Amino acid sequence: MGNVVFQHVYKYYKGESSSSVNDFHLEVADGEFLVMVGPSGCGKSTTLRMLAGLEEISEGDLYIDGKFSNYVSPKDRDIAMVFQNYALYPNLSIYENMALGLQLRKVVKHEIEERVNRAAKMLEISHLMTKKPGQLSGGQKQRVALGRALVREPKVFLMDEPLSNLDAKLRAQTRAEIIKIHNQLKTTFVYVTHDQTEAMTMGTRIVVMRDGKIQQVDAPQTLYDSPKNMFVAGFIGSPQMNFIEGVLVKHADGVYFENRRWSLPLPDHYSKYVRVMKPKVVLGLRPEHVLSDGEALQVEAYEKWKVQATIEMKEPMGSDTFVHANWGYGTLISRADAHTRVSLGDSISLVLRLDKAHLFEGESGEVLTGREDLK
Repeated sequence: MGNVVFQHVYKYYKGESSSSVNDFHLEVADGEFLVMVGPSGCGKSTTLRMLAGLEEISEGDLYIDGKFSNYVSPKDRDIAMVFQNYALYPNLSIYENMALGLQLRKVVKHEIEERVNRAAKMLEISHLMTKKPGQLSGGQKQRVALGRALVREPKVFLMDEPLSNLDAKLRAQTRAEIIKIHNQLKTTFVYVTHDQTEAMTMGTRIVVMRDGKIQQVDAPQTLYDSPKNMFVAGFIGSPQMNFIEGVLVKHADGVYFENRRWSLPLPDHYSKYVRVMKPKVVLGLRPEHVLSDGEALQVEAYEKWKVQATIEMKEPMGSDTFVHANWGYGTLISRADAHTRVSLGDSISLVLRLDKAHLFEGESGEVLTGREDLK
């Protein structure tokens, strides 16, 4: 069993007025692939290092496989860690790098050979065993670092931004290899990254952190579809969600979202939020729910949500194009057809799919709408 439990864990560094990790409370299930994501300085790597035993826990309790582990030394925690910088011994061969940890643990020679060869075959690096790290590419070094962790056969794998030094193609390949390894081993993985694409494609659950605090813990698609606040909504998704400030106003024929430029009717079920609203709200729309061309603009039901804007940038992405359009008080990003013919400076009609809109409280940024509101 490789479950991990954080019970209200805090980390204070000497001389700092606030905690680097604030009330981190979470259970990681045995065999789960948990990804911790957030901007630089949010506390995710510090949390991982506390789990590894490389940082002391200031307050709270940590349990690994049911055992209270606050004061257990790193070598006795039955974990293996993969670092961003590979941390290979340059004077040792690849085989020796992978075998060293087992040798220090006094594992018998034939078992060491069996484990190293099995890991090397899994990672397709068997042909590199006699080479030195200096003879390897960055992608090959990262595979060796993964192999060194694999041969330990730990209860928990910890990975701290292991792909950040690789180019885009190698990142995608190695990401796929790590997912495959997890599916084969069914071991607990705790993976730290600042890259939300890695988080979305790898994790069975994702922890989104900000300023040392957990913002939301959910499955990847749930984070995307039902963010709990504006920070999560803006951090998860590329390009990020469009945010538009305004107010909710009740008219005789229904509730409207209004700002200095628009007065747009909302679906009837949004009227329940008028009573609980403070003056300002923020409307959130994913780029795929801002329609800029094609058949959708001809649908009669969407006419009431049509607005005008001016094209200020296009981002061709191959399969589609992201259109950036200025509506007078900001920019909206629309996911358009790859072959859209709009040009810079064009005036364009956009349809805001308000039946897909999230509403956030203007001051706190907390979400008001639930999944049942998104038809």
